[in-house]
Amino acid sequence: MNLFVRCAIGITFVMAAIPVFAQSPLMLDQAIRIAQVNDPWLDGSRLRQEAAESESVAAGALPDPTVSIGFANLPVDSFDFGQEPMTQLVVGIGQAFPRGDTRSLRRQQLLETSAQQPLMRLDRQAKVAVMVSQLWLESYRYDETIRLIEQDRSLFDYLADVAESAYSNALARTSQQDVIRAQVELTRLDDRLTALRQQRDIALAKLAEWLPSAEMTSLQISTELPELSIPNGLNNTATAALSESDITSALLAHPSLQVFDQRIQISSTGVALAEQKYKPQWGLNASYGYRDNDPTGSDRSDFFSLGVSFDLPLFTGNRQDKEVQSAVASREATKTDKALALRAMRASLDANLSALERLEQRYQLYEERLLREVHDQAEASLNAYTNDNGDFAEVMRARIAELKANIDFHNIRVDRLKTIAELNYFFTDAHTDTEPDARRDSAQTGGL
Repeated sequence: MNLFVRCAIGITFVMAAIPVFAQSPLMLDQAIRIAQVNDPWLDGSRLRQEAAESESVAAGALPDPTVSIGFANLPVDSFDFGQEPMTQLVVGIGQAFPRGDTRSLRRQQLLETSAQQPLMRLDRQAKVAVMVSQLWLESYRYDETIRLIEQDRSLFDYLADVAESAYSNALARTSQQDVIRAQVELTRLDDRLTALRQQRDIALAKLAEWLPSAEMTSLQISTELPELSIPNGLNNTATAALSESDITSALLAHPSLQVFDQRIQISSTGVALAEQKYKPQWGLNASYGYRDNDPTGSDRSDFFSLGVSFDLPLFTGNRQDKEVQSAVASREATKTDKALALRAMRASLDANLSALERLEQRYQLYEERLLREVHDQAEASLNAYTNDNGDFAEVMRARIAELKANIDFHNIRVDRLKTIAELNYFFTDAHTDTEPDARRDSAQTGGL
């Protein structure tokens, strides 16, 4: 085999392997990582942080000096520069100095503003993880429900054939109504499959929005249901093992609430900035006046001037006082916003804890009793019908009940994981650096 043939075979093998990789099932953790790495919002946040940091450097600098050039005491009868002794060409420079510590406080405020962005990015990543988890699990829900129905549809086909054969041969107690009922149930299953495929396509389209280069038509969800860990301090029955103070401390460490702390600090710096307006603003100016020789040719001395200027904030009732009051009110309003956000987070946490507890109870009930009982009921009704001791309608009802119980159990498993994903959001720690490394994960985005 020559080199050309070997290369051709190798290229063919690689090209054949690419679609397999591109269509590999998407795991939940992979979807979350890809969505976080490729979230444009994070790039915008980094740019906003960079802008605030750059602006803080500019805010700490002195204002630009001013330069003035002009003629002083120029006679209007002749406009002769050397006619009068006080006529001068004056060149001046002035420098203003902001009030008190305004420059350092303004720089500090902008740095505090930029410090919000890392916290906001952590919160955004946690929200993206929840959003992608919900969409992935919804897609999985529809895929698995479709699989369960398609798996049982062959059984319903078999029951329909049995009913039709028994009715044709006048066996057992099968009537024409039983045959029609079997066909109706098959039609209903087909309609439900169509509706589920529509819902799955919608969920996949929403999920593809978070995954660059992914197309809904080629996106495949893994058939393996992941295991999400319950946050620390919660046991398997979703009862809080943490004390009230521990839960409050955990919520206060959340990035979204830490952002409020940062905003309160920004507002406090704003109060200090407003208080600086009680202090005078100083200015330094210097000028040099050039004079021409007198009409007789004698030399005239040039002039140099140096001065200091400042304003007098004497009438503060309608200006400085009101600006300080406004800054204080803004700070207190931000504290109120934080209290409301903490209250809302705690209420949502309690609701999810309660939901998880009930889902755990239902999960245990289905796993230990209900699934087995409905299966035994379906088998008993079929045995009774085949032994001419039951009717076909009862067989269909029992099989439909078994299918519904399996789907309900599947929905409980999915809802449980969705609730755990929500709970994990509340226990996001602002002191944990979880920003994704785009260079590290960029290779994994090519599989979509």
